[in-house]
Amino acid sequence: MSKEKEGLKRTLKARHLNMIAIGGAIGTGLFVASGASISAAGPGGAIVAYALIGVMVYFLMTSLGEMATFMPVSGSFETYATRFVDPALGFALGWNYWYNWAITVACELVAGAIVMEFWFPEIPGVIWSAMFLALLFVLNIISARMYGEAEFWFAGIKVVTIVIFLVVGVLMIFGIMGGQAPGIKNWTIENAPFNGGFATIFSIAMVAGFSFQGTELVGIAAGESENPKKNVPKAINTVFWRILIFYIGALAIIGFILPYTDPNLLKAGTDNIAMSPFTLIFERAGFGIAAAVMNAVILTSVLSCGNSGLYAASRMLYAMAEEGKAPKFLRKINKGGVPINCLYFTTAVSVLAFIGYLVGENTIYLWLVHASGMAGFIAWLGIAISHYRFRKAYKLQGRDMNLLKYKAKLFPLGPIIAFTLCTVVIIGQDTENLIKGNFIGALPAYIGLLVFLAFYISYKIVKKTKVVDLAHADFSVDYDEK
Repeated sequence: MSKEKEGLKRTLKARHLNMIAIGGAIGTGLFVASGASISAAGPGGAIVAYALIGVMVYFLMTSLGEMATFMPVSGSFETYATRFVDPALGFALGWNYWYNWAITVACELVAGAIVMEFWFPEIPGVIWSAMFLALLFVLNIISARMYGEAEFWFAGIKVVTIVIFLVVGVLMIFGIMGGQAPGIKNWTIENAPFNGGFATIFSIAMVAGFSFQGTELVGIAAGESENPKKNVPKAINTVFWRILIFYIGALAIIGFILPYTDPNLLKAGTDNIAMSPFTLIFERAGFGIAAAVMNAVILTSVLSCGNSGLYAASRMLYAMAEEGKAPKFLRKINKGGVPINCLYFTTAVSVLAFIGYLVGENTIYLWLVHASGMAGFIAWLGIAISHYRFRKAYKLQGRDMNLLKYKAKLFPLGPIIAFTLCTVVIIGQDTENLIKGNFIGALPAYIGLLVFLAFYISYKIVKKTKVVDLAHADFSVDYDEK
């Protein structure tokens, strides 16, 4: 009997995978921070930045899709890096990604408490955070199917909201709702549609990258998909275009209806629900309860992100335990096929990070958040490198290309473009301080990269690992095909 059948259970359906990918990529980055992006770069600049990152994410998703369809394991890119690049890279990617989501769960507990203050300002936020953590823990401890079902509904609420926003926005642009049609005047005011030139577009591209992070969750979930050879390609092919349309469509509508100089957009990056561009446009269309509705939607985004965080972190930790890169006790599975000790351990670390925030150690907490933010780009970098070597090894070993049920587009150009753009974004996190030689000032922006390198170098020294010989790369697949 395979490890997969003894351990994790394949209970996630195609609809779960679709919504896991959508839910991972759509959150406060779209609902709140999109206004600040337009304010900084103008509507045209914001769209160019998000489209550029969208192209990068497309290539990353197709790269991940090819590997995850052929080799659907919960370790995902950690396993692929171990088999096709270097075990040290797999070790560093795995712990880096686990840490990223464990800290993200803590961040979402903070965000959830802030959101609830909108309705219940007299109730201490820590009570809400504790309740949300308990809810997310229960959703994850029962089974992967329960996680997938919760994510399906969380993401569904966000999708419905965006679709309504797009419809209302188009009606407003043509003057059918909300008064006079704006035409293209907001695209022709001073410095529009591109404000600040290339430098500003580049800075927005980094924000866009953070907004798209989470799409790689479909690779983690492939390890528990009912039929990965069918469901993973379907999720990759359909979900990406929906996400891109949602982002580009929303940015275009905001750009038509609100001038990029609108002072409220400047405040859109402050997590103020009332200043979300979605709220502003819904209110102009005559929806008086827009702020309350958007608050509820953003709460579902927070819960969705926390839900995915516990799931992704526990599965990555389990995969590393299976490969001997994490303690053996983390391999314990409950009757529902959930890696129970991994879930306990991840929850405990999330709570510790949250407590650090509560006791006022904001400096430490902010450093953790910065390190976590970099982790997504590092994971993407790992995907691009792993896929390039995966395909090279596949051809070198004389394997039949027809056995790849899903093939990434434009290989090798795709992973090369993704690798290049990812590297540029990682290096460009704080170029201003780097150019000035202020390395201490730049440290918070690059702390995540330093943590990753510490994992990589220490494992390589201790285990004396070598780059994998592609002629002997391991393509074994340990699951029952359907």
